[in-house]
Amino acid sequence: MHGYGGKLLYVNLTLGEVEKRELTEEFAQKYIGGNGFGARLLYDNVRTGTDPLSPENCLILAPGAFCGTPVPEASKTGFYAKSPLTGAFGEAMAGSSIGAELKFAGYDALLVRGKAKGWSYLWIDDDEVSVRDASGMLGITTSDALEAIREELDDPGVMVACIGPAGENLVKIACIESDFRQFGRTGLGAVMGSKRLKAIAVRGTGDLKLANPKLMEKLLAEWYGTISTHPHAIADIKYGTGEFISTVNEVHGTFPTRNWQDSVFEGHRTIAPQYWVPKYSVKTKACYACIKPCGKVFVIKEGRYAGTVVDGPEFETQYSLGGCVGNPDPEVLAKANELCDELGLDTISAGVAIGWAMECYERGLLTPKDTDGVKLNFGDGDAILKTLELIAYRRGVGDLLADGVREASRRLGRGSEAFAVHVKGLEPPAYDARGLKGMGLAFASSTRGACHLRSCAYAAELSGGWWKFKRVDRLSAGGKAYVATVENVMTLYDIVGICKFSRHFYFVEELPDFFKAVQGFTLKSKELLKLGERAWNLEKAFNVREGLDRRHDTLPPRLMNEPIREGSSKGSVITREELDRMLNDYYAARGWDRNGIPTRAKLEELGLKDIADDLKLG
Repeated sequence: MHGYGGKLLYVNLTLGEVEKRELTEEFAQKYIGGNGFGARLLYDNVRTGTDPLSPENCLILAPGAFCGTPVPEASKTGFYAKSPLTGAFGEAMAGSSIGAELKFAGYDALLVRGKAKGWSYLWIDDDEVSVRDASGMLGITTSDALEAIREELDDPGVMVACIGPAGENLVKIACIESDFRQFGRTGLGAVMGSKRLKAIAVRGTGDLKLANPKLMEKLLAEWYGTISTHPHAIADIKYGTGEFISTVNEVHGTFPTRNWQDSVFEGHRTIAPQYWVPKYSVKTKACYACIKPCGKVFVIKEGRYAGTVVDGPEFETQYSLGGCVGNPDPEVLAKANELCDELGLDTISAGVAIGWAMECYERGLLTPKDTDGVKLNFGDGDAILKTLELIAYRRGVGDLLADGVREASRRLGRGSEAFAVHVKGLEPPAYDARGLKGMGLAFASSTRGACHLRSCAYAAELSGGWWKFKRVDRLSAGGKAYVATVENVMTLYDIVGICKFSRHFYFVEELPDFFKAVQGFTLKSKELLKLGERAWNLEKAFNVREGLDRRHDTLPPRLMNEPIREGSSKGSVITREELDRMLNDYYAARGWDRNGIPTRAKLEELGLKDIADDLKLG
């Protein structure tokens, strides 16, 4: 088949078995790749009630369908597993070269199950697949692991995905690092650690045959000019993903601050890229296949944090390790970002967890005795950096925070649950949904927990409209059923592997030509949306099978009980009635019942009759 490696790779670490299965044309056309492959393989291979940290859980690596082809901005690859943080569908995406490399080796997805006898890494060298000893790499950072594996294999071009100490210690907010990009969300680094799998290393020397190379040449000639001159691309290249921090903070008043107690951060200017890019950034870095590089390499050359080098901080990190913990110091921000990357921590979850702990400390619920003497005051840079290390190694208060704010608040109790900000156990990104109510619905409905990228509804909420949805009132609970459609669009992006920072020019209507050029598939825009809808319903079905329903599609108490205190969104809150209204409209738009369960009719419409049968739907 065109555009595919042609095989699915299954590895059982317990038995030391490797199996290669043919990728059938039927499976490829129905699920396409990326998120489609990941959701289907996860549903089929992880049984109900599986402990996420047990050998029975699967870790799946699935590149987007356009990965490894010349399609611009198509580098996104996903890891999938049952999440140890949420107990539900787990997904983490990154623009890493490892996805393309896996396809060059001949594999369109990798599924790992079981648990190695000792610490190991998986080595995929085209047709040769082996499990190698990694006991000497135990405890080292992600960059050191990358260097050690490349040195051992005597190949500086080998692509590696690895975990740091956090993943080894089964920290449930641990990430997977690859190509200096992070598969950050839902704690999949802990799944990798539970399998005693330090890394996955891939070398692929094959290539992918296109269905229509001439059409691809024509498309590239058109799109290179469109992308390179687009205003959003120019802004991303200049300042990275945080270029609109002032808009979120000052214009809309929706930049979560001090554990979401406030929505305007007075110290935002010094953590904004407009301040630190001219002072600290030495170059721009792109993901694989990207022609509008938004990575800004931040280097500190002198002072207390001299030697710090980090790709970022991205917008979400400017929030989580900036505003959410009350930190206005860009050098502390960069150092904290570097620590997370090296130790293998999701910056969003880590920052929100520390913000919660700081509020607990200031309320007297945590004392210096509980924190090993660390003074967890908002804005204290030393406290931020020290606590990140404690989390990664599960020491002291770090052990409390290592399982995320939901579990930490359950363990601490004493009313701390009221300000533990999460949805389904996943800490939220940088958009105060009280002033962006469509994001409130998106947080609640997301299959992996509070997330901005599952819908990118913030694009419509902040600008008053996006794509087909031209009129969006961010402070109203009405008209929010559009979230279902944009979820399908963003899932389609994850299926093909296109970066979501391309959403301003890669609309659904532009994608059929790329399908013709890559796979030779003739698909209309409506059919493409069905691909996204099918994958989303698979994710939802996975959660339903685990017992999740409407009760879990909810928001943190702080967002529903405490109005925003200042700024342009002052007084805004999402009431229970407003959330129920939005959910009712959303479920109707999805064709689900009022309890948030997909109906048999909907699943059969999407070609998922077997899923309806498995769920025993009437």
